[in-house]
Amino acid sequence: MNEKALGSAGGEPPRDSEAPDGAAWKARPCPICGKPATLETHPFCSKRCTDVDLHRWLGGTYAIPAEDESDAEKAPDADPDAES
Repeated sequence: MNEKALGSAGGEPPRDSEAPDGAAWKARPCPICGKPATLETHPFCSKRCTDVDLHRWLGGTYAIPAEDESDAEKAPDADPDAES
């Protein structure tokens, strides 16, 4: 097993400021609650916030906007060579 992945003391998990590859890692705020994120649940601070985010995606709270076909038909032609 890779020693760097285990942390500096061999059996300890990596500290919040130490990435698995040994590089410095800065904890950013959790997008759900704002607490500092951890390496284990990145970009979240805990398993709970990870589950809250998953529930929001699965429940439809989060959605990626899509253009309806009817909207695309109403839009003007994007062809610059077309006559007006």
